[in-house]
Amino acid sequence: MANSPGRTILLVEDDPALALGLRDTLEFEGFSVVHAERGGEGLSLALKTKPDCVILDLMLPDMNGYQICEQLRSHDAIMPIIMLTARGQEADKIRGLDAGADDYVTKPFSVGELVARIRAMFRRGARAQGQAVGFSIGDVVVDTVAHTLTRGQDSTQITFYEIELLKLLHERVGQPVSRDDILDKVWGAKSTPTNRTVDNFVVKLRKKLEPSPDKPKHILTVYGFGYKLVP
Repeated sequence: MANSPGRTILLVEDDPALALGLRDTLEFEGFSVVHAERGGEGLSLALKTKPDCVILDLMLPDMNGYQICEQLRSHDAIMPIIMLTARGQEADKIRGLDAGADDYVTKPFSVGELVARIRAMFRRGARAQGQAVGFSIGDVVVDTVAHTLTRGQDSTQITFYEIELLKLLHERVGQPVSRDDILDKVWGAKSTPTNRTVDNFVVKLRKKLEPSPDKPKHILTVYGFGYKLVP
């Protein structure tokens, strides 16, 4: 059994067989698992128990995953959320990311891949604790621990993968970083998400970071390749 001390996973899934299989696997891997069958119950548990990660099914009997994600994000911008969906359409995945999901896995999926994604997320979070707390981009101060962007007196929360993407671009400031490299370094996998996921996260970051998101000065597109950061 892998050692995952103190890590709690909230599983919001209404399929009894899938929920049982995921719970057994996650507990075997050393995680504590809290399970909710309905969206409202899952949202309440997430806000009450503050799990280390939420695994959220898209299709639930009372609420859909998009609604839960949006409501959870309005209370907590940092908590990692992985969405489970039977929908493979790119538009549905982008909608999930827009709602606040950090990652998604399309059914049917490999349980081993899901566990690997969770562990990779936790490893990156652990490494971040030993890194510099923040850096500046233009007139914005980025706090990599609190997951905030601060301009003057105004502070904006950003999600786990948004801060990881900014950190990678900052590590290579002024240098073009390919979409494939971003996927590999930030998400830790090239199968899913897709290059459009990177583009979607960049759009979200520009809205929070750039004075004029439609005319970015800091996160620049390198056409046909990727992005680069100009501080």
